[in-house]
Amino acid sequence: MITIVLIIIFIALIFDFLNGFHDSANSIATIVSTQVLTPQKAVLFAAFFNFIAAFLFDVNVAKTIGNGLVNIDSIDIYIISAGLLGAIFWNLFTWYFGIPVSSSHALIGGYGGAAVVKLGFGVLKLAGWYKVIIFIVLAPAIGMVLGLINMAVTTYIVRNQKPRKVDGIFRKLQLVSAAFYSFGHGTNDAQKTMGIIVSVLVATKMLDHFYVPFYVIIMCHLAIALGTMFGGLRIVKTMGMKITKLRPIGGFCAEFAGAATLIGTALLGIPVSTTHTITGAIVGVGSMNRMSAVRWGIAGRIVWAWVLTIPISAICGALIYLLISLFL
Repeated sequence: MITIVLIIIFIALIFDFLNGFHDSANSIATIVSTQVLTPQKAVLFAAFFNFIAAFLFDVNVAKTIGNGLVNIDSIDIYIISAGLLGAIFWNLFTWYFGIPVSSSHALIGGYGGAAVVKLGFGVLKLAGWYKVIIFIVLAPAIGMVLGLINMAVTTYIVRNQKPRKVDGIFRKLQLVSAAFYSFGHGTNDAQKTMGIIVSVLVATKMLDHFYVPFYVIIMCHLAIALGTMFGGLRIVKTMGMKITKLRPIGGFCAEFAGAATLIGTALLGIPVSTTHTITGAIVGVGSMNRMSAVRWGIAGRIVWAWVLTIPISAICGALIYLLISLFL
């Protein structure tokens, strides 16, 4: 049993690594597209702040993922394994095609799909699911509104300054906003894997109740930081360059809007998508200039990918569980 548990924890950490790999674009898209940092320096910068978030925040999101979506007393390690593998499949598929979808929702969908195919819909805790589904809409909307407000206020403050001077100032300030965003990314996304790992330990009676040991916190933050370090540029091009053209002042406003949304929801224990949030913030900043500055066709395709992530990853998790069950 210990060997199986270690294998599942390893798979969970692979998911966490891939989460960072897939979502590295979210952390670095704006500072790369505005040429504040090179991609190589940007990923190291983001990974550092992903990791040190481990020492600064509570684990409310981990509690929601591990004990707020599915009845933890009913699940087993095979359900958790199938959910993880379903999420990993969808993450890799969308990364290959450069589609910025939510790793968080892939995990939630895969986990829920595997649980339902074995135990039925009664195993789901609907209150937790309502919260997740509502914030599929609210997270990018909040990011967009905050991005728009940030851009409006900041533009007004610097209205009498020369553009070159403004660019110079916000190139420096973007390092602060990017660090703030990476804090939010690290604390929100690493906690999702913590919730899964603790669920494994509770399901196998290695923990007598749900709490997150410090060694689990460190492992998860280290895995997501390493994933961010090795993240590719496919999604950076979509997030930072194709949705709208950003200047340093816009990158600063988008990152602060995204960071405020992520940290606020993490404190409330709401597992939101970092991808959805930063995309909404970028759209808000772009639309401040003029609505035509946003390439709405690309934004629309991204939204469709968001809508489909939970049901498709749920199907993947269910199918993988059925495949695993053939050998049980």
